[in-house]
Amino acid sequence: MTALDASSAPGLTQSSGIGPRRTGARRFRWNVGLLALPIGVWLVFFFIVPFVVILWYSFGDKPSLYVTHSNDTLSLGRFAEALSPVFFQTFARTLNIAASGTLICLLIGFPIAYWMAVKLSPKYQGLALGLVLVPYWTNFLVRTIGWQITLSPQSFLADVSRNLGFGTPELLYTSGAVQLGVVYNYLPLMILPLYVALERMDHRLLEASRDLGANAFEGFRRVTVPLALPGIGAGLLLVFVPLMGDYITPSVLGGAAGSMVGQMVASQFQTAQNWALGSAMAILLMLAILAVVVVFAIIFKVIGMVIDRVERVNVLDDAKGSAA
Repeated sequence: MTALDASSAPGLTQSSGIGPRRTGARRFRWNVGLLALPIGVWLVFFFIVPFVVILWYSFGDKPSLYVTHSNDTLSLGRFAEALSPVFFQTFARTLNIAASGTLICLLIGFPIAYWMAVKLSPKYQGLALGLVLVPYWTNFLVRTIGWQITLSPQSFLADVSRNLGFGTPELLYTSGAVQLGVVYNYLPLMILPLYVALERMDHRLLEASRDLGANAFEGFRRVTVPLALPGIGAGLLLVFVPLMGDYITPSVLGGAAGSMVGQMVASQFQTAQNWALGSAMAILLMLAILAVVVVFAIIFKVIGMVIDRVERVNVLDDAKGSAA
């Protein structure tokens, strides 16, 4: 067989590229593995290992006053001890603060993100993002203490209230103060994913909806909101999950009236030195958050399906109307 015949043979031509393709595929998988390695290391050392340690501690007990924990005898007693009426009351308050705080962040953050992504000139969007992130240039505790000073009876707001004849307002150490603090601390976490989703949106779709007769509200409802759903979902998770475990904000601003589950967990580790009970409370809190997130994901999926179905029905109705 000549060289010309070998090169023209179909079987030989097809097999000649198998080696390079396999090598390229292996190289691609190797590169992907290297890129995923830092994430895997981070998850192992900062999530899986701490979770396993906390889970192990939760099956132990506190044998004496000067011992934080002991796993000589394993039992579920700490979970039964954690499931007290006080825990359920505090969890209900925590869920209320977290849900309402997340909703308020969405109601405030969506217009801001929409203005930044759609209305603001691109050359100023970087500046706007920087202003949104300015609070994160300072420590979380320092920002919260700033609100403690602002809401204290000796603050400027209290002086204005007294000068106007309304007396000294009770702003600090209330559930309202905690609500204000969590909205201030977590609002940027809602704005950023919303901005990313809205900024990537094809704005020509809004122009097309106007050309087809849709007003501003219909364009917002039928174009902007469906395209922003991924950003809305990401923002809700980024705000709700850490807010459920927050203990700094209620400790600084809430007092007894605004206590949350995170405070109970922290007090068992820092004050009572009962690491077994604190670990059991932490595990219960994580399971509760996971359950809420799963329910939220199901509801969010159903809402997306309903919106998609309604839009399809509207498109069919519009097509029938145009044909008639």
